Amino acid sequence: MALLQITEPGQSAAPHQHRLAVGIDLGTTHSLVASVRSGIAVALPDEAGRTLLPSVVHYQADGVVDVGWDARSNAAKDPHNTIVSVKRFMGRGIEDIADAASMPYQFVEAVGAESQGMVKLKTVMGELSPVEVSAEILKVLRLRAEESLGGELSGAVITVPAYFDDAQRQATKDAARLAGISVLRLLNEPTAAAIAYGLDNASEGIYCVYDLGGGTFDFSILRLTRGVFEVLATSGDSALGGDDFDRAIFDWLTSTLKLSHITDEDTRLLLTESRLAKERLTDDAVTEISCTLADNSTVNAILSRETFIDLTKPLLSKTFSPVRRALRDADLQMEDVQGVVLVGGATRMPHLRIAVGEFFYREPLTNLDPDKVVALGAAIQANALAGNHGGDELLLLDVIPLSLGIETMGGLSEKIIPRNVTIPAARAQDFTTFKDGQTAMSFHVVQGERELVAECRSLAKFELRRIPAMVAGAARIRVTFQVDADGLLSVSAREQTTGHEAQITVKPSYGLTDTEITQMLSAGIANAAHDKNMRALREAQVEARQLVNATEIAMAESGHELLSKPEWDAVWVKIYELAELLLLGDANSIQDLREATSALNEETTTFANRRMDLSIHKALSGKQIESINI
Repeated sequence: MALLQITEPGQSAAPHQHRLAVGIDLGTTHSLVASVRSGIAVALPDEAGRTLLPSVVHYQADGVVDVGWDARSNAAKDPHNTIVSVKRFMGRGIEDIADAASMPYQFVEAVGAESQGMVKLKTVMGELSPVEVSAEILKVLRLRAEESLGGELSGAVITVPAYFDDAQRQATKDAARLAGISVLRLLNEPTAAAIAYGLDNASEGIYCVYDLGGGTFDFSILRLTRGVFEVLATSGDSALGGDDFDRAIFDWLTSTLKLSHITDEDTRLLLTESRLAKERLTDDAVTEISCTLADNSTVNAILSRETFIDLTKPLLSKTFSPVRRALRDADLQMEDVQGVVLVGGATRMPHLRIAVGEFFYREPLTNLDPDKVVALGAAIQANALAGNHGGDELLLLDVIPLSLGIETMGGLSEKIIPRNVTIPAARAQDFTTFKDGQTAMSFHVVQGERELVAECRSLAKFELRRIPAMVAGAARIRVTFQVDADGLLSVSAREQTTGHEAQITVKPSYGLTDTEITQMLSAGIANAAHDKNMRALREAQVEARQLVNATEIAMAESGHELLSKPEWDAVWVKIYELAELLLLGDANSIQDLREATSALNEETTTFANRRMDLSIHKALSGKQIESINI
């Protein structure tokens, strides 16, 4: 007898209905979106066939926002308004950004109760938080997914570095909310990679995931057993990534060539050239760096792979400290590990692969695209959470990356939930009063591994009042920590004799307040019509540009052969009219573009028919009728 599946109303897809759920890798350097199609996870391309979207946002004075490839081309020309590697600023204040002074941005530390110390970036469109910048990237990915899948998304699994703390995770959720995305779950990037790798290769046993992206390093250890993915330990560094390897080349350039007093534009240009040099050294033993600075002076340098290895040896060594820590936490030896999976674009560096192989005494696994594997794993998890067919084959047991605790007397951190505990999780601990007659207690929630509160990250503060007046040490207050599947925290405190309780869903420092989120969403709704019109205009521009290019190529190939002089001239008149409209950019109207596009289409109908006839004639020329397969 068949078993019936019973679920909560609205929580499962109807028979034969496939919910549109995606996985999103919101990366430091590149981002991408993937979905499960016909049982296979695939990355979704843009209209040009590119799956990767540069995580770059360019703000213009007229209110236009470019994201991705177009934005990246402005990085050197307009560095103050072109935000690169924004992921490094998520959930952070200025004091958390070690190299803020050397970056070509105008950072602003917001003040006031509502701002919670969140860093912002000053642009021509005002002061913007990293959350708002990230939301622009997520919007593009959402629209790409909806166009590719042909419908509105029911939700997304968004990946985050395993070592992102509560503030960074909350900031990521806020960005998704601003982008109009329902977050099914935040998933640790190494775990997502393990899902894609494990299901693709039917692997079982203990695997390590070494994930070096553009701005973060994560290391996770997982046990894979017949569709069960159990995270045993995770570690990493949220301020170490491929960007730092670029910076090492940049520092070498400025030191070797004695470059001083360079402009912000020069800094961005040299960082871009450094990144390109790093990428070339993946295949080449030597590369040349050549560019012209703002003062028209020329930079010329030869960088060998050996020099690059020496420059970045300290950075590479820095990645192995979290590796050793995670192995200790999981109580594992090298011989217990079946394989090491490399994830992240920075793992393409040959000397990194050699170093990882030497550390683990085995060749790392690189058969999946390191740029796509995280998004593919997230798509598989999204498909499962959406209740689609095949999703029930996957069980994921993730862990909390950093210990959560509370401040006690003397500025000490008392850990309530230690790191690497499987989530969701709940832990409680009893506390008492410090003074006689104490009727209130203040709670300070912190995250981190240090013993002193000053060396941990502050997450939230709240108070419990109406505690019965007793002698010191007599009251019993139970503090309960609960961490959900996204790794986000809520805390409650309850006085045991009276039942008085206080609780807080932790809205960490450096996140956006609900008021700010509401204001941003309201602004998005108010500008919905404008945004819709701008999108329609951009689509019309793309269609017109493609038609102009295709017609020009066709005219060059066979225009003189198939058209009379008046016909030739008439087609070129329509081409020029449409091209002139395109030169106006966003200043022209959608209607004008559509009319000019339609006019060119009509004018070239006869030409297109003649080209088709010519092609058929050439294909059949010299052949017998009986030799043609119909």
